[in-house]
Amino acid sequence: MTLPATAVVYTVAMADQPKGPTGDPAAPQGTPQIQIDVDETTAQGAYSNLVLINHNENEFVLDFAYIQPSAPRARVRARIISSPRHTKRLLRALEHNVRRYEERFGRIEEPEPMPIPPMPSGGLIS
Repeated sequence: MTLPATAVVYTVAMADQPKGPTGDPAAPQGTPQIQIDVDETTAQGAYSNLVLINHNENEFVLDFAYIQPSAPRARVRARIISSPRHTKRLLRALEHNVRRYEERFGRIEEPEPMPIPPMPSGGLIS
């Protein structure tokens, strides 16, 4: 397969594979790896300052939105649908990366929690 010149490519070890003897994520020789292709549009990303999270028995839905200051309406920029198992791995990865960030750049100050408006059953704004 030939990739366009503007693509970003990541090659990573599979997360479910055993780590090296010291917990080092460096994959032992012969461990399967995946290649992740990111097209230019996706690589640009989309800014989000609000996440709406919904779930049912089989999946989590994360709606990443942008709300402008003093505007009463938010626009969803991306919707991610994920299995409960993968969502839990995402939570752990985020916790790990926030710890690493704070070790390097200092504590992230958290604003006072915003009141959560009533939502239909199963919904949560964070």
